[in-house]
Parts: sequence; C-alpha cells; structure tokens
Amino acid sequence: MITCLPVTGLGEVTEGEDLAALLATAAELRDGDVLVVTSKVVSKAEGRVIAGDRAEAIVGETDRVVARRGPTSIVRTRHGLVMAAAGIDASNTVPGTLVLLPLDPDASARAMRNALGADGGPNVGVLVSDTSGRAWRNGQTDIAIGAAGVEVLDDHAGRGDGYGNLLAVTAPALADEISAAADLVTGKVSRSPAAVLRGLDQVVLPRGEHGPGAAALVRPEDQDMFGLGSREAVLHALLREDERGFGSAVPLDELVAALGQVVPAVSVSVSPAGDAVEVTLTTSTGCDERRVGALEERACVLAFGLGWRRTAGGADSPLRFRPVRP
Repeated sequence: MITCLPVTGLGEVTEGEDLAALLATAAELRDGDVLVVTSKVVSKAEGRVIAGDRAEAIVGETDRVVARRGPTSIVRTRHGLVMAAAGIDASNTVPGTLVLLPLDPDASARAMRNALGADGGPNVGVLVSDTSGRAWRNGQTDIAIGAAGVEVLDDHAGRGDGYGNLLAVTAPALADEISAAADLVTGKVSRSPAAVLRGLDQVVLPRGEHGPGAAALVRPEDQDMFGLGSREAVLHALLREDERGFGSAVPLDELVAALGQVVPAVSVSVSPAGDAVEVTLTTSTGCDERRVGALEERACVLAFGLGWRRTAGGADSPLRFRPVRP
C-alpha cells in the first residue's frame, strides 16, 4: 500500500533557512520514504525570489523560445526543461516578487537527502517537484525537476508482457508519477509545500547512492520531435538563422523523398560530394531562371527543417547539403 501524507506546519520559508532541518522537524520520516518538496519552497530557501518585471525575468531564465502565442511563452530553460514562462511563478509569494526555479534542482535534492540522512537519520529519497503543462492535454500536473536517491525511470525495454510480447519503448517516469501523486496533498491552495510517500521502498536507492537525478528525464535536444512550435518551425526554417529545435538530421532517403514532395514538378537527383551530397534539380525546358531560383530556395528551406544545411558557395554554385552533427 502506498500512503501520501502532507507535510504541514512548515510556515513561511525565507532565504538562508535550513530547509532540511525544517522538514525533518515537520515530517516523521522513515527509511524507504520518498520526500517530495515543491520547487517554490526550495527556491525561497535558496534566495531565488526577485522583484522585477516578469517578461525580463523570463528572458533571463530562457535558453531558447520554443513557442509563443500572445503573452504566453513556452521556453526551454537552462536546465533543459520546456515550461511556460520558464517556470517563473508569482503565486504564494509577496506581491511584486517572482519565484525562479532553483539553479540546480538535482543538487538541491542531493543536499537535502544528505542532510536528512546525516548522523543516523533515515534513508529517504528526495524529489523536487514543479508544475508543468502537457502539449496535448489541458491542465497541469507536477513533475520532478530534481531527484536524489530515487529511481527516476523504469525502463521496460527487453522485458516481456503477460502475452509474451517484447516491450521496446515502455519506460514509466517514476519520479514524475510520484511527484504527481504528491501534488494531490500539496498545491497552491493547501499551502503544504511537501509530502511524504510511504510504501515505495523499492524505488529508493541505498544510502550514499543518489542516482542520475531528474536530469535523466530531460530529452536531449537532438531527439526532441517537438522542439519548436508549428509556427516557430516555419519561421526558423525560412530565416535559417537558428538550427536548434529541429532535432537530428533525417536520413538521406527521407530528404530526397521530401524534396520530391516539395518540388514535385522537378526531377531530383543526389550524388556524393565529400562529406556532403550534391542535389540537382532538373526543370523542364523553358523554365526561366527566376523559377529555378525559387525552387532552389524552397529546397534549402526544406533541407534546413530536416536537419541538413547548405554548404558555403556562391549563387551559381550547385546545391550541396551536409547533415547537422549533434
């Protein structure tokens, strides 16, 4: 049986306070427990509360913009997290102030775990949680942005199901699931900044082993199939200034097939050119130079979006593309 218990009576936490000591006093912790602490209270203790303009704060915390619709910005933070407004929050804080995410949530989780387990203290796992939206669903749920002493991912690859089917991609994000469960008893209204989950001994690592942290749950940029919003992807491909967000380069056969779709009235042939490929667009007789130029420009935009970049060359040089290497 899994039990989820709110940690109450913590009071307002301010910069410099010993959060681990406060939590140890407020919660009855046992070996094998998982302590989930909201990022906001961690940030408050670490002095990540500022006064200032929200838009400027978002820029300061942003690695790059993923999508923007009106006043809403979805960005990739310095941590690699993709979140609305870079995870900056203006709730449950003094009016006129903003709470930024912890600088290093995994380090925060490790420090709390070490402090809680010191001098014969209990061996607990620690998660730092934050609220996040989902691209395909309304509403938000909590996820783990920091972790120590917890198995964050349970990779089922290579296992079989009850019917003998081999599992390939199933990998429950245990740290996210635990954080979401904790949110049922914490949250903005209840003002309980932490929760203890009991009955999860099997996911808590031995004393002294912190594990890979929540950073292991961040998908690498070159594997991200949704690194840009639909509108932003079009804009970036046309401008061809920022190659991030498009993921790794597609195989050559996919590039050729896509070129055939985008310039269907043109014959496309590809030949090796060192570490690049040379693409020849053969047009019908009588096609003027402006038409040929427009088709080449379309091919360049497409190639950029698929992870291939045109090599340097003059306007009259042949089209040569090289795949982007991560």
